[in-house]
Amino acid sequence: MKTGGRLQAAIEVLDDVETRRRPLADALKDWGLAHRFAGSGDRLAIGSLAFDALRRKASLAHRMGDASSRAAVLATFVETWGEGVAALEAALADPHAPKPLTKAERARLALDPEAALADAPDAVRADLPDWLVPSLAAMWGERLVEEGRALAGRAPVDLRVNRLKGDRAAALAALAGLSPVETPLSPVGLRLPEGGPTTKPPHVPSEAAYQDGLVEIQDEGSQLAALVAGARPGERVLDLCAGGGGKSLALAAEMGNRGKIFAYEVDKRRFGDFRDRASRAGASLVELRPPQPKADVLGDLEGSIDCVFVDAPCTGTGTWRRRPDAKWRLRPNALDARMKDQDAVLDEAVRFVKLGGRIVYVTCSILMEENEDRVAAFLGRHAGFRLVDPTARLGSDLAARLAPFVAPRAGLGPCLRLSPATADTDGFFAAVLERGEGA
Repeated sequence: MKTGGRLQAAIEVLDDVETRRRPLADALKDWGLAHRFAGSGDRLAIGSLAFDALRRKASLAHRMGDASSRAAVLATFVETWGEGVAALEAALADPHAPKPLTKAERARLALDPEAALADAPDAVRADLPDWLVPSLAAMWGERLVEEGRALAGRAPVDLRVNRLKGDRAAALAALAGLSPVETPLSPVGLRLPEGGPTTKPPHVPSEAAYQDGLVEIQDEGSQLAALVAGARPGERVLDLCAGGGGKSLALAAEMGNRGKIFAYEVDKRRFGDFRDRASRAGASLVELRPPQPKADVLGDLEGSIDCVFVDAPCTGTGTWRRRPDAKWRLRPNALDARMKDQDAVLDEAVRFVKLGGRIVYVTCSILMEENEDRVAAFLGRHAGFRLVDPTARLGSDLAARLAPFVAPRAGLGPCLRLSPATADTDGFFAAVLERGEGA
């Protein structure tokens, strides 16, 4: 396919997403099945155009004076991809391309990007849903636009070095062909260099270092959230919302395979290939506890757990760089539902944590409603728990690196907050709740 055909295909995919209110990944898959002549390079370019257009949906619509998929794709090609108006007009000459530029479109595309947004409201400049802006503005203040724009960027590919199989130096050597670099915050993280919008990303699962369990794909923010748990050799840990097991495996590495990790997930289908991943990682201390009908599969753990790790169900707003379509689909009722889930799982965690133990509450959300507000509500319901410094169990070097991201909110103790703008990670929140007398 030529560039013009790729532009047209991206417009069709975005129209499908808008009309049927479906995930972009599903629309791209269906388009590929219906157009088998498209090669892997074509599908990569079409997907990149569509993802980049959705990342900046609001600001591109304002720039073009048009909220259509066509306007978003054309502006993405010129502005985000930096191809320029001349290259766009050449691409539109192809018979399979969208219609040629109108005079109004040409004039809009010729505008300086910042000048085009000079009169835009903050929600548009930040590419954030209107209904969330009051809450986010209360939290971010003057940094609203900066934070929103960072969330509308592209996410890097991060890897976690599995210390059960080797160290970061060994992983750097094993993956030298991919040119990884050390992540700035996580002591076990590697980051792969970013390519252009049509550059095929490396297929990490094909690498021997991955197949041998030396590395796992995991965002640096997720790595740090697991490290904050401060899991030590010999402890008993309950991963209460284990999902596919990424954080359980990270905790296992920190524990040196000494102790016990019980991994539970309310929907056992979410475990996926957890057992295979644990085997590849050499994490022999992980025990899966899938739910059973009419059985309390965690009953024997009551009051015996050093660390209950709660990677709570949330809106996923911290991952908008990776799932920009979810940003525009999110509605207030979904947030309300997640908040109820978060309160419920925190209350459930109390059953298992022993005196002197801790609950580590983590979300991949940027929203105060899902983070500090849920912690405050929990402390109001459960006397005897206290919020402690999330870096207290970390080594001094890592604690110092994370100190800029730990700050108390008025009336609440310190919590860890990471965002693309501040830490160049996905948006993550972590709070450590220690159980004392009277809880």
